[in-house]
Amino acid sequence: MSSWRMPAESAAQEKVWMAFPVDGYSLGDTAAERDEARSTWAAVAHAIAEFEPVTMIVDPGEIGPAREYLSSRIAIVEAPLNDAWARDIGPTFVLDGDGNLGAVDWVFNGWGAAQWARWDKDQHIGKLIAELSGAELIDSPMINEGGGIQVDGAGSVLVTESVQLGDGRNSTWTKADVEAELARTIGADRSIWLPYGLTRDNEKFGTRGHVDIVAAMPSPGVVLVHDQRNPDHPDFDVSKQIKATIAAAEPDWEIIGVPAPTVLTDDEGPVDYSYINHLVVNGGIIACSFGDPHDQQAAAILAEVYPGRTVVTIDARPLFERGGGIHCITQNQPASR
Repeated sequence: MSSWRMPAESAAQEKVWMAFPVDGYSLGDTAAERDEARSTWAAVAHAIAEFEPVTMIVDPGEIGPAREYLSSRIAIVEAPLNDAWARDIGPTFVLDGDGNLGAVDWVFNGWGAAQWARWDKDQHIGKLIAELSGAELIDSPMINEGGGIQVDGAGSVLVTESVQLGDGRNSTWTKADVEAELARTIGADRSIWLPYGLTRDNEKFGTRGHVDIVAAMPSPGVVLVHDQRNPDHPDFDVSKQIKATIAAAEPDWEIIGVPAPTVLTDDEGPVDYSYINHLVVNGGIIACSFGDPHDQQAAAILAEVYPGRTVVTIDARPLFERGGGIHCITQNQPASR
């Protein structure tokens, strides 16, 4: 068993890393789309900065707009980028038994070599952040992204068959291969395999099933699950399957359903709006809102399962329109020795 272990997101943090939108799908084509993207990324950064430091990776071509949209409280590091999903292109931070910081540099290949993705620049960001953080670099041969794993800090990890074993990633690996690598790199001694993620996320422009939009573990033995309660949405069956899978694997766990927003579709089809995609920070929760009747109920659930933390909500619709949420654009670095 490795001496490294990925702490729970609720553990003390040093800072949060982000990446500023760069020319392409996330930034958008029109002036209004670009303003929306930059404003939303900036809103998340400034919300986090009320609780702890934030460092933003910014592409050289976006330094001017970044300085316009970001206050001086946000540290800027210049580096070439393809996109702005820091959870996936950044490293996964771990600690050893003495509290020393490590950073797992997964192989990043554009979410399973998606036809639309480019990653010639983003594939180097994990190592860059590891160096800047002063962490010991832990190289991994596994194709993986930070959004593809959720841990409780006590050795349990949630993964999805459609990601870790999916086409374009590690399709020749077995579950045992994946579990051995997760044990070596993040100290996971118990892997709970979910079959897939949300419907929209499994379509062309999705990640093919990231777990951080489906389930989260606020504490050992407690799991939050995206709960689509409307049978007219395809995720109604997905939610049932996810809950059943977790209950079968861990019958003693408390499963808390977090209601999906009431909106079912947008111009592209069934939405994957989810309150699960929140970020835990020192003393706070940065949570998604959708201008929806369920916003308040979801925030109340988060406040209950993360006691003593202030819940701050940000309209995440611009993020989900671009393929992700608040957790997807952030990567937390735990406090180390």
